[in-house]
Amino acid sequence: MKTFWNTIGNLTPLKEWEPNCWIQVTCPTDEDRQELEEKFNIPDYFMSDISDTDERARYEYDDGWMLIILRIPYVKEIRSRTPYTTVPLGIIHKRDVTITVCYYETNMMLDFVSFQQKRGEGFVDYVDMIFRLFLSSAVWYLKRLKQISALIERAKRNLDKDVNNESLIGLSRLQDSLTYFITSIRGNETLLQKLKIKLQVDELDADLIEDVNIEMTQARETSSIYSNILESTMDTYTSVINNNMNTIMRTLTSVSIILMFPTLIASLFGMNLVNGMETKPWGFIIALILSFVVSGLSWVFLRHKRLI
Repeated sequence: MKTFWNTIGNLTPLKEWEPNCWIQVTCPTDEDRQELEEKFNIPDYFMSDISDTDERARYEYDDGWMLIILRIPYVKEIRSRTPYTTVPLGIIHKRDVTITVCYYETNMMLDFVSFQQKRGEGFVDYVDMIFRLFLSSAVWYLKRLKQISALIERAKRNLDKDVNNESLIGLSRLQDSLTYFITSIRGNETLLQKLKIKLQVDELDADLIEDVNIEMTQARETSSIYSNILESTMDTYTSVINNNMNTIMRTLTSVSIILMFPTLIASLFGMNLVNGMETKPWGFIIALILSFVVSGLSWVFLRHKRLI
């Protein structure tokens, strides 16, 4: 889907392309891709690189065209191993053509358009737009991190009540998501530092870049803190599980020892040997009482040693 935006004054939609407008392409089809490549002579591998979900944050130039790939947060709607991940957002520019391409429909881009319309100022130039996309991505990383924090707290409350596999697996998936976040944010920070040198940055852009640096640093540090907390939590509950298992095994072993003595006594009195009580009516009662006494003494001893 392609949307043409007028970026002068206020962000308003256009019916067709005009010079210096912003072309927003979301979930492009093969027809969209072919039309962009034929109409604007965009290098064909630009679109292929953007479509690669594992493409790192970077920039490059080719025949006057500039490609910037930014990693942005994305939430998968379907159940998956990593509910929160990152996807590439491509920014393609040459003179009066500015195109953003994302193969996923993200809340970040919807919010970016909505915020710029409320702001009512549009973009000064393509450089201003690029750094505002960086700022929006950093803000959305922080929003997603708050959601991850809430999920971590919910899982911890469930684990406090009952240590179950579902909650532990959920924490493991969130750990994977934080790993993606940290890696992508660091890549975006490195890319930002390079673009500060490559692009024509004025005083207003410098102030915007400072805001981006602050937000990205906060997002990276927050991701690292949550990752450390999650790792510590997983280690704690792993120790709890091991301790519970040891307690259960110790209890079962103690019960086996207690039950071993009645079995031994019954075996001795049940052997086909002369023991002096074959004809006595109270022989069974003696064996029974002896079993209870020995079992009781065993239980007291193990209880004293805190083995039960």
